[in-house]
Amino acid sequence: MTEPLPAFRQPSPIERLFNRAFGFLVGLGLGFSYNHLLQVRGRKSGKLYSTPVDLLDLKGRRYLVAPRGRTQWVRNAEAAGEVTLKRGRHVQTFRLRPLSGPEQLEVLKAYLDRFRREVQRYFPVPADSPAEAFTSLANSYPAFELVNPR
Repeated sequence: MTEPLPAFRQPSPIERLFNRAFGFLVGLGLGFSYNHLLQVRGRKSGKLYSTPVDLLDLKGRRYLVAPRGRTQWVRNAEAAGEVTLKRGRHVQTFRLRPLSGPEQLEVLKAYLDRFRREVQRYFPVPADSPAEAFTSLANSYPAFELVNPR
């Protein structure tokens, strides 16, 4: 029997430094087309927080997945109900639609299959696993559809 996953996987100091530097570059418009700088207001402070994310395009829709679990950006985004994505000069604000059930499983599978090199270490199932393999993980990996850009 495997141990339950933590609700949040804290980045190491080196990962935090890399995320800050990479987020700066993505904010300038550098990186792959799926790299964006997610900006969200703090649910308590109101301060604007930023973190680099990988967007998943699947069947004409765009999704955000939190491979580290219920991070601060997830909690802030849930409270705010929207996030802003920045890439260079291009900035868009989206409402979030939380995913659940079979739709979430499909998105988690597609996310891991697409970004396996970056995120496999956070998932206890291997890439290319069937969607059903993510059933017990759904509560640990929040996923959202980005809707109605403003």
